[in-house]
Amino acid sequence: MISPSAESAFLSIPGSLSRELGGREFLSLWAQTMAFCLWVNSNLFCPSATRKLLQDCCDPPRLFSMTKANTALGENLWYDGEFFQSLTIDNTTRSLFPQDTPIKLPLKRCSVVGNGGILKNSRCGEQIDEADFVMRCNLPPLSREYTDDVGTKTQLVTVNPSIIDKRFQNLLWSRKSFVESVSVYKQSYVYMPAFSTKRGTDPSLRVYYTLEDFGTNQTVLFANPNFLRNVGKFWKSKGVHSKRLSTGLFMVSAALSLCEEVTIYGFWPFQMDLGGRHISHHYYDNMLPLSGVHAMPEEFLQLWHLHKSGVLQMQLDQCKKDVSSKKPH
Repeated sequence: MISPSAESAFLSIPGSLSRELGGREFLSLWAQTMAFCLWVNSNLFCPSATRKLLQDCCDPPRLFSMTKANTALGENLWYDGEFFQSLTIDNTTRSLFPQDTPIKLPLKRCSVVGNGGILKNSRCGEQIDEADFVMRCNLPPLSREYTDDVGTKTQLVTVNPSIIDKRFQNLLWSRKSFVESVSVYKQSYVYMPAFSTKRGTDPSLRVYYTLEDFGTNQTVLFANPNFLRNVGKFWKSKGVHSKRLSTGLFMVSAALSLCEEVTIYGFWPFQMDLGGRHISHHYYDNMLPLSGVHAMPEEFLQLWHLHKSGVLQMQLDQCKKDVSSKKPH
């Protein structure tokens, strides 16, 4: 997944990494990486340990989404993104949950697709789509101009309630544009953190009712805040200090328990690729995230550790070489 030359380029650290982190933090993270590499090389790391730890702490097969089986009528459900905020589960809310997880487990091969600019011109679309289950984050565009790089297949796509607010006016006026936007994901699960913050609950419920009213192929699953909270604690114990984990790391954490094999794409939070070329923040735009919310470089190092130990595969190179520029013989 990463060629020797690309790995060598990473180990020499792109200049953007040190510039983004600042000297002291950069040296601290780099020291952690070097210590980890020594640990791996001395065969003290067990690849199955992370999977087992995630299973033990977070139980994704049971708690990944809200179900009737894991949520009792009258339960006081605590929001994971706000302190001292909760919701009492009534009949109306509980009726929106499936009896049990509808995802047939275990899954064999999974692709978790981030939205990093490193995917641009990667020609990874075909490889991504070869997986049995493809997870995508935050309603990414899959129009024809991007499919060679990111593919089209989708089994699960996440939607942050803030997207419903900013792009679709909270579905208070026209719902048709939202329905048309999600149609590209075909028969898939729409995964929403409805119970992370109070302001995210109503938009998430509107998504459920909108897709139901229009009779679409998508099925809404609500993230279980107990799962999200436990995953956050898990990665905090590993050194990821942020207000909230990125959607991508939540999805990778779930995939490591739900899937036998996990390959991740588009997870690269830096301004330059492995060849030192400047890249956009996303494969489809260069809009930067709010500062201070996520700890993307710290998350990346954790994912790199998992790649080096064989827990997952991280794709950073081109999947297919661009042959269009080659001159005919």
